[in-house]
Amino acid sequence: MDAPPGTERTPRVVAARKLLRRPGRDRAGRFLVEGAQAVREALTWATVHELFVADPSRHVALVGAARDAGARISVVDERAAATLSDTVTPQGLVAVCDLLDVPLAAALAGTPRLVAVCAAIADPGNAGTVIRVADAAGADAVLLAGDTVDPHNGKAVRASTGSVFHLPLARDRDAAAVLDACRSAGLTLLVADGRGELDLHDPAADPVLAAPVAWVFGGEAHGVPADLAGAADHRVRVPVHGRAESLNLATAAAVCLYASVAARRRSC
Repeated sequence: MDAPPGTERTPRVVAARKLLRRPGRDRAGRFLVEGAQAVREALTWATVHELFVADPSRHVALVGAARDAGARISVVDERAAATLSDTVTPQGLVAVCDLLDVPLAAALAGTPRLVAVCAAIADPGNAGTVIRVADAAGADAVLLAGDTVDPHNGKAVRASTGSVFHLPLARDRDAAAVLDACRSAGLTLLVADGRGELDLHDPAADPVLAAPVAWVFGGEAHGVPADLAGAADHRVRVPVHGRAESLNLATAAAVCLYASVAARRRSC
């Protein structure tokens, strides 16, 4: 006879629920991934320890893949599944995975040519979107510097649409040390700054953009902290030709990262 589904009081569910918060994730070294698409990515690129599922018949292939990967399959009721979700509409499918971040030195190993640095980005959706953009642009790593949100936050993971699994992530509370590590890896430090001295579209910027670079992006409200902006090699502005006040963070990151890709191709 099959065991009854786990409830919100089941010890394994209670333990997993602690991973919704950063302290719990950091203590356990694990985080939660919700939804079919994210779980599929996790099974392909990460280590999945457990899969909580409310209706196994809806996810036969994923349940089978998780079992084949050695993950524990825990059938739970809908209410228990909802307590493991931080979304308005829980999907009833949650995986427990190892944290993805690696040491700073490992993220910058080899000869990186394009790196994105998130500095003091508080909104998890913005951080996740920058990770997605960096992945799309073929960046070698994403570094999260200073008081930047945890990339394992559920909203950040969803905003990345799986990109958190695709490229190295490193976190360091010492933002200056992150910039020093980038410079030691041979990267020119570029800060995206609406008042920067270097125009992204100026042909004179091409040699800078085509070189190995680390782009530093700050939060929507306050941008890159002044001390980090001052430590950069160049402050680069994206010209606004219309009447918009500015670009949002995700758009600016996409424009800047792809400008480096385009400049590199032109230089070949």
